[in-house]
Amino acid sequence: MRAVVQTVARASVTVDGEVVGAIDDGLLVLLGVTHTDTVETAETMARKVHELRILDDERSAADTNAPVLVVSQFTLYGDARKGRRPSWLAAAPAETAEPLVTAVVDALRRRGATVETGRFRAHMLVESVNRGPQTLLLDL
Repeated sequence: MRAVVQTVARASVTVDGEVVGAIDDGLLVLLGVTHTDTVETAETMARKVHELRILDDERSAADTNAPVLVVSQFTLYGDARKGRRPSWLAAAPAETAEPLVTAVVDALRRRGATVETGRFRAHMLVESVNRGPQTLLLDL
């Protein structure tokens, strides 16, 4: 599992003209799933994101109750080392990835996080205003 975590002043996801998820002053998490990921990987990712000390004064979303916007992003597993056309072979198929993205969201909510999401398999417009900017890549 791979995540790009950004501190944001605000972020939102729009699908077909409708805002389906939006946050202020929190974390935007672009989340990719690969073939070997499991529910345990999802639990670990949720803990890592929630406890990541990336916010002001080295505090975490767990410390500050900062909201989290989770957006599925299979392209995080794109491989463009050869040629100009990326390969998506390392990305898990939607049937595998969707329940694991949901598992991360559910695990964050069980930890007490306020979580908004994008919409799986939809063409999403993701907008964000980065704070800092701070961006980390988590690779489990």
